[in-house]
Amino acid sequence: MVKPALAALTAAAFLTLLVDALGTHGSALTLAPSAAFTVLAIVGFQWVHERHRTGPAVGYVAVQLALGYATFLLSGAAVGSLLLLVVLVSQSVLLLPLPWVAVLVGLVPLMHIGMAWRDGVREGLGTLAAMLFAAVLTQLLIREQQAHKQLQAYAAQAERLAATQERNRVARDIHDGLGHALTVVQMQVKAARAVIAVDAARADAMLAKAQHQAEEALVEVRRSVAALREPRSVPLLAGLSELAEELSTAGVPTSLAVSGQPRKLLADAEESLYRAAQEGLTNVRKHAQATRVELRLDYSRPAAVRLEVSDDGAGLGAVPPGDSPPGYGLLGVRERAANVGGRMSVESAPGHGSTLRVEVPG
Repeated sequence: MVKPALAALTAAAFLTLLVDALGTHGSALTLAPSAAFTVLAIVGFQWVHERHRTGPAVGYVAVQLALGYATFLLSGAAVGSLLLLVVLVSQSVLLLPLPWVAVLVGLVPLMHIGMAWRDGVREGLGTLAAMLFAAVLTQLLIREQQAHKQLQAYAAQAERLAATQERNRVARDIHDGLGHALTVVQMQVKAARAVIAVDAARADAMLAKAQHQAEEALVEVRRSVAALREPRSVPLLAGLSELAEELSTAGVPTSLAVSGQPRKLLADAEESLYRAAQEGLTNVRKHAQATRVELRLDYSRPAAVRLEVSDDGAGLGAVPPGDSPPGYGLLGVRERAANVGGRMSVESAPGHGSTLRVEVPG
């Protein structure tokens, strides 16, 4: 943005000098140095700026300063010649370190040395002020451009972070929803196959349950792929009761105990507790080899609600061969809790079961 503006100012200054030359006798000589200055300021400056080297930049500024002096003297201190020198000072800010720019700003007013000392001092101070203003203004514009680019970089980084967080959220939804549902389907089908020869009615009921879970899994997949953040329509207590009933039906007796007065929580906090229970019970099915599970929901604290999933199984340190450890699922539980200002902990010992605790504000 700065460079096009300087090119336009250079062209305007040359046109001013051209008009003066055509309208004033004896000033046509001004056109030669001013035309050379203009060509270099538009074409040569771009070439030097792209090199990012001090040597060519110093050479360019020295040549332009000489052409600017010549234009100033031949034009009789015309306004156009001063504009060309303003362009040079602004370009030097883009090309040189600030100490070198200060030297150039100090050199430009010396073109008034041939004048009477009072006039020279007056004109020199005015020119010095104009050059200082051009240098400071150009520097401020450069900083503004840099700040704008930095803000754009920050915005792009924030966008990437948001995309990463959304991918993680969708991954957690797929794991917590689809993974849980498919585990239930697997358990139901396995149980149905075990009793199908002796109890067809019970096997049919189990297969119907498996079909229902498969349909629920399909809903979860559609929701996660679409990345929708719709709250569950089932209240927390009802959802936990369904989870306990599912595991009990699959052969692991599961109880739900509630202490304190139930109260409404934020949707994300309730989702965090529900998904924690879902993950905990899924791990019990897959790894624990438990005979009993307890779900406890504690509302007794004034500003927090705690969920506990406890079993009497083998513990997290005793994962059967061929099974994957429940690490990713617990990571998702921890992330969900942290996102709502809560926390998660796990207590487990081989042969003594495990307890998953999640506490959220509320």
